[in-house]
Amino acid sequence: MFKNVKTAPADPILGLTEAFNADSNPDKINLSVGVYKDATGKTPVLETVKEAERRIVEQENSKGYLPMTGEPLYCARVQELMFGEDHEVIVEKRAATAQCPGGTGALRVAGDYLHTLHPDSTLWLSDPTWANHNTIFAAAGVTCKKYAYRDPKTNGLDFDAMYESIKKIPKGDVILLHGCCHNPTGIDPTPEQWGKIGELLTQQGVLPLVDFAYQGLANGIEDDRAGLLELIKKVRQLAICSSFSKNFGLYRERTGALTVVGESAEQVATVMSQVKLRIRYSYSNPPSHGAQIVAIVLGDKELRAQWLEEVADIRNRINEMRHLFVKTLKEKGVKQDFSSIIEQRGMFSFSGLTKKQVDRLRDEYSIYIVGSGRINVAGMTPANMDRLCEAIKTVL
Repeated sequence: MFKNVKTAPADPILGLTEAFNADSNPDKINLSVGVYKDATGKTPVLETVKEAERRIVEQENSKGYLPMTGEPLYCARVQELMFGEDHEVIVEKRAATAQCPGGTGALRVAGDYLHTLHPDSTLWLSDPTWANHNTIFAAAGVTCKKYAYRDPKTNGLDFDAMYESIKKIPKGDVILLHGCCHNPTGIDPTPEQWGKIGELLTQQGVLPLVDFAYQGLANGIEDDRAGLLELIKKVRQLAICSSFSKNFGLYRERTGALTVVGESAEQVATVMSQVKLRIRYSYSNPPSHGAQIVAIVLGDKELRAQWLEEVADIRNRINEMRHLFVKTLKEKGVKQDFSSIIEQRGMFSFSGLTKKQVDRLRDEYSIYIVGSGRINVAGMTPANMDRLCEAIKTVL
């Protein structure tokens, strides 16, 4: 049976990391996969995570299965972080959360749910969006189409075009929105625009599915949920896929969640009963370690305060690299305007580099960037900035 199997194409993002790892150039630079790096180029373990793990080792007394929806305390902490502790959806029990193996796992569970329960619905993705969105939902059997998002002339949000696109989405369809730090552009709507989007989705009868993977990396934990909260003021039903890979550095622990918000506690319980079946048919129940870490840190006043400082350090370093990148390119005499990158937020920016230029950066300089031109700003450091900008100047 294996004799005639053909080699699959490399993943457009993770495949680049494999090529990067195989590259012998000591000055190679990886700006592809979405992993945070500190100023030394390392992906650190947060001190709060280390402390939580020490407590887990001391206190853990079982390796038994978690429920299908995961650790209840973790799920409660997920909701409190997204909405605020006293938000009405929590008080009225209009939200239910299932712990999932990473944000990617949450997206796949959502895809399986949509395919099974709403097979005639189309899922609308921003143009552009994270490359893996398309493949995750295609694998789940969900039909996807695009709505307008980025203005290539300004490298900013084309809100008017986005709004007009949403007007054309049929009732009963689903739209995927990026909660903050849009991947790959780093461009987000303002809170006011989020409110207008919510009003329009209610009028259209379109269900929002929010990918919320970067809370804390734009402007802060509370500021970064502003768009989501504006949306919830306008819509009564939505789903949210969240992740702690970035803001806790729990990449390999696969710590995410799928949260459903409905019109009543009874409604979300019914929906969650279907979500649980999708989980059972896929991986049965989630891993425990990362969820325990998050629950401990967010449930301890001192640890939570320390974690907020650690997230601020991550956010500030990324924003410093944005400014240094633009400044260094300008100092080298690059004529193309990259100033919009300063205004963008999160780990990613849409550079405007062409596929040909990206290929040259890889082949001639061992600089790895996704073919679309998306760059991981968190992969930049003061040490590699000069070489990076000199190479970009050359290919431009």
